[in-house]
Amino acid sequence: MIIGTRRLVITELTADMAGDILRNSQDEDNRRFVPDEVFDTIEEAREVVAFLMEAAKGSGGPYLYPVLTKEGENIGYVQACMAEHGWEVGYHIAKPYTGKGYATEALKAFLPFIADKLNTDRIDGIVLEENVASHRVLEKCGFTLEFRGTANYQGQPRSLRRYVWPRKGTI
Repeated sequence: MIIGTRRLVITELTADMAGDILRNSQDEDNRRFVPDEVFDTIEEAREVVAFLMEAAKGSGGPYLYPVLTKEGENIGYVQACMAEHGWEVGYHIAKPYTGKGYATEALKAFLPFIADKLNTDRIDGIVLEENVASHRVLEKCGFTLEFRGTANYQGQPRSLRRYVWPRKGTI
């Protein structure tokens, strides 16, 4: 375990989680908002897990951490990756677990940990305009809106918002 909260465990990614990664990637919200993170086969999920495990050993990321319930159910992930404006946070909670505050709980716990690991005082959150639930998650976690408009998102111009999370006492 890396981080424990009241209801969740954020942990290291392991090869045996490929099946959970595959299952969680296929829900309708993931397909809609982050289609490049949808996997069609267990082999594809295993390749991505192997890549992410190797990337986590370096200094450039991406850094993905599974989110588990205290009972051990893999319900999603939190991550940090390098993006256009610096480090960006990402997260996904599988559809059966949404609307219960898990994304907010996981992200609030993850932000100080990953900011320390990355030695940064600023982390961005990029969200499609239509993803209202993610706007609320970022706002509940202390992010502030920095940009709202059309910008490149996965190779296409899309209406989005960029939020910024400054570590308290900085920026």
